[in-house]
Amino acid sequence: MSASLRSLARFSSPSTTSPFRRAPLRTFQSLAASRQFLLQFTRPRPSALQSLHQKRWDTSSSNSGGVGGAHEYSSVLLLHVRLLTISSFLQDVQPPTSHQNEEEKESKYDFKHTAFKCFEAAATTFASILILGLAGYGYHRYYKALVLSKIENAFNPGDPQLDMVQAGREPTTDKQIPFDYWLDNNAALNGLTTDRPGRIERDEQHKLDAIIAGETHGKYYLLIGEKGTGKTSMLLSAMQKVDGHNCAMLEAHPDPEIFRIRLGKALDYEYHEDYIGSLFSIRGPRDTTAILDIERALNKLEKVALTRKKEEGKPLILMINSMHLIREDAAGLDLLHLLQQRAEAWAASGICTVIFNSDDYWVFERLKQNLSRMEVVSVKDLPKRLAFETIRKYRKRFYNEVPDDSMLGEIYHRIGGRLAFLYRVAKSPDMMLKVHQICEGEKTWLLSQCGLLGMEMDDDVMNQQKLASAAMVLVRALVEQEKERPKALCANPNTDIGPEYDHSLPELPLYRARQVMTRADFIQQYDHLNLFTIDTDARVRADSVPMMHAFRDVVNEPGFDEYLEATLTRIADIESLGRTRELSIKDLWYGGKYNFTVRDRKGRVEKVVSFASAMGDREEYEKEQEDGEDKE
Repeated sequence: MSASLRSLARFSSPSTTSPFRRAPLRTFQSLAASRQFLLQFTRPRPSALQSLHQKRWDTSSSNSGGVGGAHEYSSVLLLHVRLLTISSFLQDVQPPTSHQNEEEKESKYDFKHTAFKCFEAAATTFASILILGLAGYGYHRYYKALVLSKIENAFNPGDPQLDMVQAGREPTTDKQIPFDYWLDNNAALNGLTTDRPGRIERDEQHKLDAIIAGETHGKYYLLIGEKGTGKTSMLLSAMQKVDGHNCAMLEAHPDPEIFRIRLGKALDYEYHEDYIGSLFSIRGPRDTTAILDIERALNKLEKVALTRKKEEGKPLILMINSMHLIREDAAGLDLLHLLQQRAEAWAASGICTVIFNSDDYWVFERLKQNLSRMEVVSVKDLPKRLAFETIRKYRKRFYNEVPDDSMLGEIYHRIGGRLAFLYRVAKSPDMMLKVHQICEGEKTWLLSQCGLLGMEMDDDVMNQQKLASAAMVLVRALVEQEKERPKALCANPNTDIGPEYDHSLPELPLYRARQVMTRADFIQQYDHLNLFTIDTDARVRADSVPMMHAFRDVVNEPGFDEYLEATLTRIADIESLGRTRELSIKDLWYGGKYNFTVRDRKGRVEKVVSFASAMGDREEYEKEQEDGEDKE
C-alpha cells in the first residue's frame, strides 16, 4: 500500500513532467479509465484517515521521537490533496470526438428540428383550414336560408307600392289619392279606393280581384290597353283588398341592369352582393350579366313559391308593369322570353301567377308566338254610363256640385271615357276649358311628331318625313272612313247620342293600315308615341277620342291634301335622285360609236348595245356658245 502511494506521489509530483503534456492526442481516450481509477483514492474515507491518525498517535507514543510517524501522515495528506487536484482536472477534460461524428450529430439534430417544425406548421395550417372551412360552410348554409327567408317575407302582408299609395294621399277628409302623381309614374290610381263607399268598379276588376286573391290559377295574364285607362289602378285596388299578401309588383325598364335592381327590390333579394363568406370580405362587382342575375332571382322565387304553395295552397302573384318599355332588341327579347318561360312553367304547376301590364301591341305580338297558357285582358275606355257616373262622383267630392247631363254629354263627346282625362276635367274649376286644353294638347303632340314640310324639305330630313307622311296618310284614311259611317255612330256634337251608345272610333285592320301607308314597320312606332293604338284583334284606330278630334282638325285644314301630296312628291324625287346615275359621253363631234356589253354572272356575253352619234361641227358649236355669252 505504501509503495503504491509512493508511486502515485511520484506521478503527481510537480517536479515530474506531466504525462498529459507528452502524451499524443490519442492518450486522452484513456483518461476516462484513469479518472475512474483515481476516484477510488480521492473519495473521502474517514475511517482510513481515523485509523491512520490513531496509528500516528500510537506510533508517536511508542516511539520516543515520533518523527517517522508524523512524516508519513503528512505525506498521505499531501497525496490526497494532489489526487483531488488531478481528479478535478480530469473532470474538466472531455475526450474530443471526431469531425465526422460531430457532423452526423448536427445533421440528425437539424433533421429532427426541421421535421418537427414542418409537422407543427402543417398541423397549424390544417387546423386553420378546417376551422375556416367549417365556419364558411356554416355561414353559407345560413346565408342561403336567410335569402329564402327574405324573399318569403317580401310576400307577406304589406307592399312598398301600397305604402307609396298611402304616402301619396292628399290631406283631405275622404283620403283621396292624387291621381296625377300616380299617372306620371305609370302607376295611376283612379281615386276609387276600396275603403270608399259607392266606388265604381269595372267589369275587369272582379276578374283581377279573383286572380290576385289566388282563387284562380293555372294561367298567366297580359293586361293590355291604352295609357290612362286604369290598368295599374285596378291592380293596386285588388292588392289593397288582400293587403298585398302573396303579391309583389315592379316596374319594367329598358335597361336590363335597372330591371335587375327593381326585381331584386321587389323580391328583397340582393343577388349575393351582401355575401361576406369570401374570407369575410364584401363581394366586389359581379362578373355576370343582368340576365343571369334575373335568372338566379327567379330560381330563388321558385323555391319560395313551392314552399308557400304547400303551406297555404295559393300561388304567389308577380306583377310587372310597363312591359312596353323593354327595348325590342336582342337583350330585351331575351329578357322577355325568359320571363315568359318562367310564367308558362309556373302557371302549369300553379305555384306563381305572373301578370304582365303593357300599353303597346308589340308585347302581345311577341308573347303570342310562344304562348300556351296566357290569357289576355283588354282594358278600354269607360262606357258612357260609367263615365257620367265617374264625373259626378269626382265633381261631388271636389266641389260639392253635380253637373247636368248636357255638360256631361259634351265632355264625353270631346274626351271620351279615358279615365285619366275624366279625372283631370273633374278636378278643374272650369271643366270645358280643361277639355279644350286636352284636345289642343293632343293636336300639338300629333303635329310635333308628324308635321309635314312640303316641297321645301331638305334631303337630310327625308327619313323623318317618311315617318310623318305615312302617319298623315293613315290619318286621312281614318277620317275618310269616319265620313262614310252612319251618322248615328259619328262623333257629332249636334247629335244627341243616348246613354246606350258609346264612342266607336273608326278603325282599320292592321294589314290594311300597312297597305295604306305602304310601310309595315312604322305602325309600331306610332303605337309607342300614343298616336295610334292596336288592340288584341289587330285593329288600328286613334289612340284616344281627343286624338281622333286632332286627326279630324288636321285633315279638314285647307290645303292639307295638296301639302301632303307635295311632301310625298318631294320624298319620291329625293329617292329618285339617290337611285339615278348620270353618264356623260364626250368627244363624239365628228362621229363615233360606243358599244355596251352586257354579261351574265359567268362572264358570258348576253348582248351588246351600240350608241352612235351623228356628225357635228364643233367649231360652229363653240361659236354659238361664245355668242350666247356675249348677249348675256
